Amino acid sequence: MIEIPTDLPSELVPLSWLIGVWEGTGVLDYAIEDEHTELEFGQRVSFSHDDQAYLNYSSTTWILDEEKTPLAAETGYWRLSRKLIEGDQGPAMLPGSGPRPFNTAQSVETLRNSNGAFDIDVSVIHPDGVSELYLGQVNGPRIDLATDAVLRTAGAKEYTAATRLYGLVENHLLWAWDIAALGQELRTHASARLAKVE
Repeated sequence: MIEIPTDLPSELVPLSWLIGVWEGTGVLDYAIEDEHTELEFGQRVSFSHDDQAYLNYSSTTWILDEEKTPLAAETGYWRLSRKLIEGDQGPAMLPGSGPRPFNTAQSVETLRNSNGAFDIDVSVIHPDGVSELYLGQVNGPRIDLATDAVLRTAGAKEYTAATRLYGLVENHLLWAWDIAALGQELRTHASARLAKVE
């Protein structure tokens, strides 16, 4: 059972089922022409908050071999997508002017879209020089995301688009990730099943 913390900022309630540390295993399965990569990996994912209207996100993965060879890492932020108002902070370190917006459950409910879900923005940064901006929606225990932008440094490998699906199934976090990279169109890349450990 998922419990919602009583001190949670109201805007995080739709994403509250993600909060915690999750661990488990998954499968990487990606083909580039005649070259096919398939392997099992371990993963640790953390969603936390700092009393602000966003979740902190981090993920580390490793190959399930004797050395637990590091595979990938990413970090980012998840938040509800909505119009900017005066009480919001930013840009940079500028404080908001006016009352903190959307600080009640009733005001957050007004953010539901025409599907009855909440629109979200997710920023994900990879240490290999790739940054992704995802747009999507959270609808109960399901999140659908698609890249709106992918930025790459000059030294990053070619990567152009992605979709991600997250769901809470029998108290496990399940996810699937499709990517368009290295000259390939959008296709299956990886998936995992994680259990909450903290």
